[in-house]
Amino acid sequence: MLAQLPPALQNLQLPLRLRLWDGHEINLGPMPSVTIIVKDPQLVAQFTQPTLDLLGSAFVEGKLELEGSISDVVRVCDELSQALLEDEGDNPPPRLAHDKETDAASISYHYDLSNAFYQLWLDRDMVYSCAYFERDDATLEEAQQAKFRHLCRKLRLQPGEYLLDVGCGWGGLARYAAREFGVKVFGITLSKEQLALAKERVAAEGLQDKVDLQLLDYRDLPQDGRFDKVVSVGMFEHVGHANLKQYCEILFGAVREGGLVMNHGITAKYTDGRPVGRGAGDFIDRYVFPNGELPHLAMISAQISEAGLEVVDVESLRLHYARTLDQWSQRLENNLEAAGREVPERALRIWRLYLAGCAYAFKKGWINLHQILAVKPFADGSHNLPWTREDIYR
Repeated sequence: MLAQLPPALQNLQLPLRLRLWDGHEINLGPMPSVTIIVKDPQLVAQFTQPTLDLLGSAFVEGKLELEGSISDVVRVCDELSQALLEDEGDNPPPRLAHDKETDAASISYHYDLSNAFYQLWLDRDMVYSCAYFERDDATLEEAQQAKFRHLCRKLRLQPGEYLLDVGCGWGGLARYAAREFGVKVFGITLSKEQLALAKERVAAEGLQDKVDLQLLDYRDLPQDGRFDKVVSVGMFEHVGHANLKQYCEILFGAVREGGLVMNHGITAKYTDGRPVGRGAGDFIDRYVFPNGELPHLAMISAQISEAGLEVVDVESLRLHYARTLDQWSQRLENNLEAAGREVPERALRIWRLYLAGCAYAFKKGWINLHQILAVKPFADGSHNLPWTREDIYR
């Protein structure tokens, strides 16, 4: 049966077993921890160019099955891809068009899947962004509350201030800021499913007088400087490279002089924002985040600065996000039967690969997560920020 394999596959030493459609098995190395069950005979020939997009798409479309822990599957498939593919080129990616209709459809595709599905593997506040692990043994719930606290302290929130939450999700941060820091919050999202549950939770906590959440595109935000502070978590990944300038200018127009703007989001490895991972980015664009584009730290920082905001603090939380995604992935794996009742099988396959694959990507340094704090200076160039970070950690 070894003769049936392309020559490139015959000399590998990977912990991988191929089980063919006729039941024959071929080990590509000693002690296989992962088995790829090939259901489509035409797929074997394509294994000479095993991009992660090819392998992931074949699993999603039912052309192959996978045995082994999902984290092992991702690692071994990457090792297979790395062994047979040349290094990635340096061609910059094309800029994607982002209008209100396209962005709304993309957000709906990803976030309107099923609130009950997300509840199976997120924390109790349904925080769908990088947690902040202050201790090695912190639970996911503790780490997400710590992330809220970390953001609010960086923003130096004070009772009575008006906070804009761009991309408020299920409202966890908005409720936390109102409850723990005494601010008034205006939050926006493009997800109808998120908004419905977020409003329910605001009402359940009796915070209607402090938290106002609306279905609104960021391009329709008021530009009269009414907000004291602005926070944007997991949002600029959806904006698109072509629209980053407008996005930053709108945040500048929304915040008062002396006010702070916090951008928390995933950033690219390369300065031109091109994806990495031998097809992993193509898979995510096709199946997970349509029209998503990751800016490099230099790219988003440049646009923040060009808009008139001054970058005053930057922190990488890459390994925090790797741990967050590991925990999300494990929670989903522990609830596969329940998840299968909430979403179609195809969607569940996508999310299993996506969560485990993203955890791997953050560990490998293919992508990063940065919190970027900026201030809108007064006319004379001054601002009221403390001279040190001491107050954040007090």
